[in-house]
Order: sequence, then structure tokens, then C-alpha cells
Amino acid sequence: MKYLPPNSYDKPGSLISFTVRQCANLTVVPRHSHAHPQLLYTTTGFLQVRTDSGKWVVPNGQAFWLPSDVAHEVTCNGSVTMHSLFFNTSGDAEFLDTCSVVTISPLLKELILYTTRTVDTLDSAASERLISVILDQVSHLPAEPLFLPVASDSRLKPIIDGLLDDPSDSQSLDAWANEVGSCARTLSRLFITQTGLTFGRWRERARVIAALKGLSEGRSVTEMAYALDYRSQSAFINMFKRTTGRTPGKFFTH
Repeated sequence: MKYLPPNSYDKPGSLISFTVRQCANLTVVPRHSHAHPQLLYTTTGFLQVRTDSGKWVVPNGQAFWLPSDVAHEVTCNGSVTMHSLFFNTSGDAEFLDTCSVVTISPLLKELILYTTRTVDTLDSAASERLISVILDQVSHLPAEPLFLPVASDSRLKPIIDGLLDDPSDSQSLDAWANEVGSCARTLSRLFITQTGLTFGRWRERARVIAALKGLSEGRSVTEMAYALDYRSQSAFINMFKRTTGRTPGKFFTH
């Protein structure tokens, strides 16, 4: 685990501040929170973010939006360059009010990279124009369905923990019910009321998140399909598309 010294910009009165930090190998940023909304973007590797509500996976090329004062933990997988932009809420921009994996446009990507390289060398007028365009882009971020909600019920916790440890587990809800001393009907109801997803959809979401981790590490679609207990590549791709709206190939080139 290794942190390299961050590059940062925090000019008094500015609507945006930022840090750029490089992490080598597996790095865990302990639980913390920020006074301002944060956009967390990585150009390499991928991130996992946990809050009290659940878990998100953030592939490279995607970003993560955090409202202010949300306690969270970040895990960096691989060699990761994290760009963290913080936004002063006293401005007029409107922001998302929930944690979300978001798709950033090619323009916003280049703005983030350009800003973190040059904003401290620009004159006030130029930096204000640049920040204005970023604020406009950030106020229209489309969210991705890459959130895996957790549950507090003691009967669901062993199931959720088991599927997080092994997303390829294909045993039925009846089999899980026998393990946790409940009935499938009760567990089915609890999944919907506590996570907002059916058991089947929750397991598919867990598999998509596991697949994104593997694909970000360079594993093939075929390899991930069989690793997650799909009998064919096409069955895996159909599940992935049903959850994200895109095939794995299109997801990473979107």
C-alpha cells in the first residue's frame, strides 16, 4: 500500500478545489467525510466506495459523486490516479443529492485533467471561465446503476455477505432460507423492502459489480462469464446489458 504526495489546489473564494493523488497497488482510504460535495474520478485502475447505505464500484473512465458530509471509505485497486474535485455549495450550481456512479462526458474528462494540471497557473478570469464550464457539466451528470444496497436484517446479512464473497453462487432463495432459518417468501419480501431489489436482481447487480472489477483488471468477457457461473458468454452479456443498459464492450467505450 502506497500513497504518493498529492497535488492540490485550494484557492480562497474559489468555487472548486481539488487534489490529485496516486495510489500504487491496493490502497484503502479510511472512513471519512467532506464538508463539500466531491466528484471522484480515476483515469486508471478502479475504485470501490462504501457508505452506510451500500457499495459502489467505479471503473476507470467513470466517476463517483458524493454529497457533502457523507461518511465513506474508498478502496483503490491497481495503480490509481484519483482526481478529487470539491465544490463550494455557496454558488448557484445544482448538484446531485445522492451518492452515485456517474458517466462523465469526454469534455468533462478533459476539463478535469486540464484543470488539475493548469488551474493554478491561470489568471483569475481564465480560471473562472474554466470553472464555470465544469460546473455546468457537473450539474447534468447521468447516474449509472452500479450501487449495491445493503440490509440491516439479520436474516439477510449472511446471504448478502455470502454473495459478496462469492457472486457466482447460484443456489436458490429456498436453499438460502434453509441456511438462515427462515422461509423464501419472507426473505423475498425483505430483499424488496430493505434493498429495493428482488433477490434475483440484487444477485445480478452483485455479479455486474464483480464483472466490472475483473474487466477493469483486463480479464476477458468470456473469462468473467464462466467465473460468475454463466453457461455461455451471451447469457452473461444479456444479464450485464439488462442491468447497465449496455454490453460490457459498449460500457467501457461509452
